[in-house]
Amino acid sequence: MKTEVLHKHNRFYKIVDGLEAHMDYEIHEPSTVVFYHTYVPEELRGKGLAKEIIKEGLDWAMSEHMDIVPQCSAVRRFIDLHSDYKAYFQK
Repeated sequence: MKTEVLHKHNRFYKIVDGLEAHMDYEIHEPSTVVFYHTYVPEELRGKGLAKEIIKEGLDWAMSEHMDIVPQCSAVRRFIDLHSDYKAYFQK
């Protein structure tokens, strides 16, 4: 069974086998989101969880018309590899 990415309290996360992979963010006014931390437990790495969570967070930010500041290196790499997010990217 595939679990979905959840969104609660400035965190996108997914629980797999009782372990949580997540991406944290802060909202800066007027409409900027700073993604500052992504974490996947060692036991879950290499399964594409970080990409799935990052995509969900970026899609949410775009739907909210927010500028994206990728302080987290994983989020920055994802944006570099997926040009559709670059229009929202703020350096």
